[in-house]
Amino acid sequence: FIPAIAVQRVIICLTPGLYLASHDFSISKAINSTETPVKEKHARRIILGTHREKGAYTFWSYALGFPLASSSILSWKFCHVLHKVLRDGHRNVLQDCMRHHSSLVEIGKLWAHLHDKYGQLVALYTKLLCTKMEFHVKHMEIPPNLEATDEVLERTAGTDINNVFQLTVEVFDYMDTELRLAETVLRQLNTSIAISTLTSGQCRLAPLIQVIQDCSHLYHFTVKLLFKLHACLPADTLQGHRDRFHDQFHSLKTFFNKARDMLYFKRLIQIPKLPDVRTQSDGGEQMDIFDQTFGPPNGGFDDRDLQIESLKRDLELLRAELERVKAEAQRYITQLKSQINSLEAELEEQRAQKQRALVENEQLRMELEAISCNNAAASLLCAERAQATEQRYNKLKEKHTELVTSHAELLRKSADTVKMLSATQQTQDEVERTKQQLSFEVDRIKQEADMKLEEQKFEMEKLRRELEEKLAEISRIKATLQSSEQVSVHTSMTALQAEKERLMRSVSEKEAELSSLRQAAQVQQSSLQQERERNSRELGELQGKLQDKASQEELLKQKLLEEQFALLQGTVTEAENIIQDAVAKLDDPLHIRCTSSPDYLVSRAESTLTSIDKLKKGHAEYLTNMNDAGALLRALTQFSHLAADTIVNGSATAHMAPTDHADKLTENCRTCATESLQFLKDLKTKITLQKADPAFIRVIVQKILHLGQELRPKSMDIRQDELGDLVDKEMAATSAAIEEAVRRIDEMMNQARKDTSGMKLEVNERILNSCTDLMKAIRMLVVASTDLQKEIVEGGRGAATIKEFYARNSRWTEGLISAAKAVGWGATEMVESADKVVLHTGKYEELIVCSHEIAASTAQLVAASKVKADRNSKKLSTLQQASRLVNEMAANVVASTKTGQEHLEEKDTMDFSGMSLIKLKKEEMESQVKVLELESQLENERLRLGELRKKHYVLAGVPLDQVSEGNGETFSTTHPVSMSPKPTKPTLMKKPALAQKPNIPPKTMVSPR
Repeated sequence: FIPAIAVQRVIICLTPGLYLASHDFSISKAINSTETPVKEKHARRIILGTHREKGAYTFWSYALGFPLASSSILSWKFCHVLHKVLRDGHRNVLQDCMRHHSSLVEIGKLWAHLHDKYGQLVALYTKLLCTKMEFHVKHMEIPPNLEATDEVLERTAGTDINNVFQLTVEVFDYMDTELRLAETVLRQLNTSIAISTLTSGQCRLAPLIQVIQDCSHLYHFTVKLLFKLHACLPADTLQGHRDRFHDQFHSLKTFFNKARDMLYFKRLIQIPKLPDVRTQSDGGEQMDIFDQTFGPPNGGFDDRDLQIESLKRDLELLRAELERVKAEAQRYITQLKSQINSLEAELEEQRAQKQRALVENEQLRMELEAISCNNAAASLLCAERAQATEQRYNKLKEKHTELVTSHAELLRKSADTVKMLSATQQTQDEVERTKQQLSFEVDRIKQEADMKLEEQKFEMEKLRRELEEKLAEISRIKATLQSSEQVSVHTSMTALQAEKERLMRSVSEKEAELSSLRQAAQVQQSSLQQERERNSRELGELQGKLQDKASQEELLKQKLLEEQFALLQGTVTEAENIIQDAVAKLDDPLHIRCTSSPDYLVSRAESTLTSIDKLKKGHAEYLTNMNDAGALLRALTQFSHLAADTIVNGSATAHMAPTDHADKLTENCRTCATESLQFLKDLKTKITLQKADPAFIRVIVQKILHLGQELRPKSMDIRQDELGDLVDKEMAATSAAIEEAVRRIDEMMNQARKDTSGMKLEVNERILNSCTDLMKAIRMLVVASTDLQKEIVEGGRGAATIKEFYARNSRWTEGLISAAKAVGWGATEMVESADKVVLHTGKYEELIVCSHEIAASTAQLVAASKVKADRNSKKLSTLQQASRLVNEMAANVVASTKTGQEHLEEKDTMDFSGMSLIKLKKEEMESQVKVLELESQLENERLRLGELRKKHYVLAGVPLDQVSEGNGETFSTTHPVSMSPKPTKPTLMKKPALAQKPNIPPKTMVSPR
């Protein structure tokens, strides 16, 4: 990697002329045929040039002049420099290199066919570069040097698990090309220090530096993507990825270990170290490196399911927290009510004590008035009572002090309770009830306080009136005493007057204290009122918070429902696109050539019916609980794919069906698509969601299933116990037909030697000799096939008889019979065609077609025999060698026929020297007319050939695209359809009496995939 600042400094220093000269010089020095590594300074100048011109135009204009096809070392060093330019060059280099992608492919193909060590390396290197360019052009977010952050990789992969799966496959392919090049280089070199320090060895090892850098980043990408896949897909789906990860991990670790031991790499690059593979588990068995890295796989859920589950868990936590807050708030409210009750009780007690103090004070006044009316004895009694009153007053004062202290303590407790209450959260209904109860209590306390104040006022007025009456009575008593005992009581009156003044002062003090107590009570009442108002405000705030909490919870629920419905709408839209794409294929002209078997259509229709049941169940579950649409989404995805598959395969099956069945099948496919789209349309809106019903779709799919079952081919009426005898008869008939063909060819040879001479005799002998060689090769093939068949029967029948084995494997037996018939029929037709050619009554093309037919029939016989054979069987090898010999002999027949045709056909010399301009123009026009006529005839014959083949396969009961792969017991009884106009068998031939053309269809067909 070259820093951008250094690049800018060098670019600024270079003038345009000096830059071009230096760039061309660096390219010529870096890319040459000398077996030395590319020097870093030349590669660096080339890379700086790409940054200067913002592309690789100059590099490619110079590189296209190299003779890459003549020197493998030159091509190797060119690939090395191109790899460096792609990694460290300007970002536009990738687009410039893609313009020459085809040239790189051609260079790789050229050197892949040459036996040269560097040539093999060049083929692998060009494949690596092409893969690198294709990958980075497809994923432009990832730079060619692969230095991308995890966020870029996440953005490239996306949220669709299918895109992540495909990106992982592409990274695996990318890594395979890198490792294949590294393994080939290391295999060609000896890893000793002496070889790695030589220039010839370093020339091969130098590109591995870029390979190490690429592999390090690709391994990191693989691990990240597999983590993502492993979290969303089950183990069986990831089994292929697991196996590829195993292989690449072992290859990469081996490559890094070998490179780490080489002296050449130690001074150029720091090779990363991969974790150890062999880790033993508790049971002693070797653990899976995939499980060590990623842990055991879990069920397949996509990111939206995980988000839904997370939201559900958060909702449950919020509900639990809300219940806890409700319980705590209720507890605090209960405590607060108890404290308010205790405060009200203490307040009542204080009021009662104050009332008692007032009553005692009035009693003292009354006693004082009574004492003043008495004599000296009454004065002494008054003094004693005054002393008792003084003691009571002191006790009352102490009690008042205690009440004030307890009241302050209660106020502090009330403040603490309010602080505790501020930390709670209550529900709306409980807050309203608490508020109403508190308001009721406050009103009740106010009413009680007002009533007691009125009572106190009434008592005070009553005491004043009584005091005035007592004072008036004292005045009268005084006047009486003055008049009766003025002299004797004068001294005592003086004392009593003093005592009275002292008592009056005491009463005034008591009144002052009483007023202070009233003021304190009023202050306490105002503070309680403030506390109530503050409690009301806090209760209002708590009520607002609880309302916000409830509205937030409702919003979360609504958001969850909307997200679920949005997921459903997205899935329905995608399903509609899949169904519409399948319907579009029905009218696609290219789809007319596609065919399918009724058996495959029946299997698709049955799977679709199963998916419709799941879809109906998922729809019912979603209507019951709209918070979870997972089951409906999975059922919709499966239904859309299976329904589209049924529609496409139904149309493909209709292409090979009779007209009535084809029309019904096509109409039902279209109706199925229409009903499916209507059902999906009903699912997209909440209004029609309730009435969406897939019952109509089920009826249409059942009709398609019934039509597919009617179109199944009917097997021939051959008893299974006759199959064993029929095999032997057909093999014997084939051998007899071949012997008869050899005999007739010998007769034709002798007759040709008598009747012809010269060039015709030479041509006939060459053709008949090649036909004889072909028949001998076919006879060897039939003998080898018979021996292999006996080995298969002896090895597979066990305790059963040979007929029972053939009956148990009836499909394989029918294919073998069909193949034997085809070989015998082809040999007979070849003899007839050769006879006509020798007698000059036939065409050479018929003989060529018969040769192709025999080669195809023998290949069918080999395939039929190979199905149940052991791979390591020597007789199977003998059969394969005989098959190759038959192909060679058939090719010799074709070559001899074409050569003889060229020698015997007369070619007119084209002499136009004596023609005028008008004559030449006329001849030219006539030639063009004849060319057009021949082209029209050729086109008509091709169409006729196609119709003949279709009719042949219809009568045989097999589809056109029949394939011979199966479970070991099912294979094709006819030849594969070739799309070329070249015929595979003659169109007009009589079937011989020795062997019949096969027409036994297999019981089951394998649908094209």
